[in-house]
Amino acid sequence: MRCFPRWQRRLILLLALLPTRLTAQASAYVPLDHPLLPLLEHLIVRGDVEDPSPAVRPFRQSDALLVLGRADTVGRPGLAAQVRLLAGAFDTLPRDAGWRVAARAGGQGYSSPRRDLTRPTGSGAVKPYAEIGLSARFGEAIAVSRPILEPRLADDPEWTGRRNLKVTGRMAEAYVAGQWRWVQVFYGQMERNWGPAGVDGIPLSGASYGRPEIGLVLGSGTVRLTALASDLRSTTDSLGTIYQRYFFAHRIDARLSRRLHLGLWETVVVAGEGRTFDGRFRNPVSLLLLANQYGLGDRENNLMIGLDWDWWAARGLLVSGQLAIDDLQYQHRSGPTRYPDRYAFTLGVSGALGRAASWRALYTQVSSLAFRTFDPAQDFLDGGVGIGRTYDDYDQAVLRVGLPLRQRWIISPEVMLIRQGEGRIQAPVPPGNTTAAGDTPELFIGVRERSYRAGVSVSGSEGPLGLSASAGYLHRVNADNVDGRTRNRFVGQLTVTLGVTRGGTLR
Repeated sequence: MRCFPRWQRRLILLLALLPTRLTAQASAYVPLDHPLLPLLEHLIVRGDVEDPSPAVRPFRQSDALLVLGRADTVGRPGLAAQVRLLAGAFDTLPRDAGWRVAARAGGQGYSSPRRDLTRPTGSGAVKPYAEIGLSARFGEAIAVSRPILEPRLADDPEWTGRRNLKVTGRMAEAYVAGQWRWVQVFYGQMERNWGPAGVDGIPLSGASYGRPEIGLVLGSGTVRLTALASDLRSTTDSLGTIYQRYFFAHRIDARLSRRLHLGLWETVVVAGEGRTFDGRFRNPVSLLLLANQYGLGDRENNLMIGLDWDWWAARGLLVSGQLAIDDLQYQHRSGPTRYPDRYAFTLGVSGALGRAASWRALYTQVSSLAFRTFDPAQDFLDGGVGIGRTYDDYDQAVLRVGLPLRQRWIISPEVMLIRQGEGRIQAPVPPGNTTAAGDTPELFIGVRERSYRAGVSVSGSEGPLGLSASAGYLHRVNADNVDGRTRNRFVGQLTVTLGVTRGGTLR
């Protein structure tokens, strides 16, 4: 095993030594782009189905099946039909040992190649799309691989892979995991989101594409500890010096009651010439804050801490939120060279609307210099793309309604307002001892762009057909932060596929 780095050899050894008497069936994760996930999120928002993993996505198929089985469907035929449909969609592998192959092919049409339709760029096109999902379960172990052929990527600004290929694709999922009653061990990649559903998470989100990582989860549905560690792309300064970069995330979730959930988390980017996959930060039960700030670390690193909460204020009324602190100036709160606070937060209120619909209102704000620091190698970026949010210096308000259709589809009209300053997450930060730092506002640098969007999204599946679509009208004032410039544009994306699935038992 000399070809593996030391930490990977330790993971393989841990998987081999874990006792088999902790037996539980391993389960695949529900990907963020699953066409039926928006329907399940709709039922969670209404309070019809318990959230299997508050503020943390993805969750396992087995966790989804557990909460669906607990749903009270007595006297509610529409809900019962939706629950049966979702349970069938997420129960995909035979018991004990089984395999599954799911192939899908179709096309993508879009007005902008960027997945974020609130900030369109480039021109539209219609291109092919194909994927094949491979999964196998061996009792407590599972392996999943889902390569995707997606030519759109070559024009997506957030795509950090090669763009000069005739065939462009990506790995949407590629992981192996061991899962026992109290322990989960993970190695591979998938898209993650930490924070209230319906908006990109601050520490981790699906706005950027997934990266290989090692993960450990300890605990139960009441208290759960999560630790993630991954390599980031190295950077090079003007002198040619190479800086190695790593990302670590710790999280502890606690269900304090049936109505209240809290999640405390911390993330850090460790960077520098000759840096290694530092065990002080990789340790799943250490505090990154202490390792970084108070004597356990010998170099500065960029640390962010945060809090998530879900509180059911009343039946059918959920109050959720996320607060992240990147850096607060608690010593020098005034003066011409005061460094602006770096923070981000999200507030959300959602609930049931009538007998079958749902509603969600969200507001999020990101300060002008969030996710970046004096040393560009320590910014919360990977290949120039944000690990959580891909933008800073903005706020956003959205109102969305969920309308189920035929138990298999969800239609979501929405209205949105975004105010964007001239701050950019990739831009250098003014040094803290200059007047420029003191003159930088905490929110909205320079000319403020305002974007108004009215649109609708549709997602679902019926038989072999899978569809995900979003369309709307975007009106931008002071477009591209140019005073007086107005831009109007239709924005839309459509992915439609036909699929076939085969599976069986392994002997």
